[in-house]
Amino acid sequence: MIVIIAAIVGAALGWRRAAKLGGTRSDRVQYAVAFALGCAMIGVFATIFVHRMA
Repeated sequence: MIVIIAAIVGAALGWRRAAKLGGTRSDRVQYAVAFALGCAMIGVFATIFVHRMA
């Protein structure tokens, strides 16, 4: 669940960042995918951490 939420938040942040920089639609999609992957990886580590602590 953490991974999915992190990916969605990352995609939204990436889309917004590219829009602020004045990127085209393809730039926004690229940023959204890159940020989503990065945040999802962080979410995976957070999930592992939470499960190990419980």
